Amino acid sequence: MKRLVIYYSLTGNTDIVAQELSLKGYETRRVYEKKKMPKSFFWMVMTGGFRAGMHLKGKLINYDNDVSSYDEIVILSPIWNGLTPPAINSVLKQTDLTNKKLTFVFSSGSGEAPKMIKKINKKYPGSKVIVLKDPKKHSEELKKVANL
Repeated sequence: MKRLVIYYSLTGNTDIVAQELSLKGYETRRVYEKKKMPKSFFWMVMTGGFRAGMHLKGKLINYDNDVSSYDEIVILSPIWNGLTPPAINSVLKQTDLTNKKLTFVFSSGSGEAPKMIKKINKKYPGSKVIVLKDPKKHSEELKKVANL
């Protein structure tokens, strides 16, 4: 069974989770958005939260959306303003996830994401959703992905 992690990381939280899953045999595919985020954390949060809240899609750099040879896909994403960032919005729009075993792993500063979980369960019924609280600061959160 071929397994793939598609992820976006801005501050390193999802990088840590992707590294953990690569040790479990998952191939990883990091996505990069053409639009650069501000360097200031305050403006990064404001800009990212606004763009996520507007449900914008980002222009991705060299994204390979062919997942036809994979059986299991993990979408790994931060949560911005209770939603997925523009880069992941683009991944979800451009990638055919039909008939794939899907797991969504979200990292959140608060560790809670009720809006996101509800949205994913509605759009991708039968998928698994895991929310991690700031895995860069709380390494014990990685235990939640141990059984993937």
